[in-house]
Amino acid sequence: MNAPQLPLDGSCLCGSVHVRVTEQPLLTLACHCNDCQKLCASAYSLTAMFPVEGFSVTGELVTGGLRTEQREHNFCAKCLNFIFTRIKGADTRVNLRASVLDDLTWFEPFIELMTEEKLSWSSVPAVRSFARFPENMEELGALMVDYSKR
Repeated sequence: MNAPQLPLDGSCLCGSVHVRVTEQPLLTLACHCNDCQKLCASAYSLTAMFPVEGFSVTGELVTGGLRTEQREHNFCAKCLNFIFTRIKGADTRVNLRASVLDDLTWFEPFIELMTEEKLSWSSVPAVRSFARFPENMEELGALMVDYSKR
């Protein structure tokens, strides 16, 4: 895997929302859960997790998705392109939909999640796989350390 050249820029489909990332990703992943399949209209969602202090977004956003207390999914207010997620209790990170970035030549999912809901024909070149989610915050932290050594 290659490290991305910073800054990373991107936008929604219509160009009304712009993102900029100025810090290296903490982790990259593919999520195979049924919710992500429906939300992204795909076999999985691709996510790049970044430190919140290295992430900026401009443009009008709306929340959507399941609108649970645990997750806040943010979309462009005009084209409704899925942009990023914030997870309650993980205030130092933001989960950016990797596909909104202009350059994805560096991107490869390091882990895959929710493989118990994975479509049988779907595959990604992830280094680690989880039937559901990593067991605890320590395991997630260890994955981020392993990812940073790539």
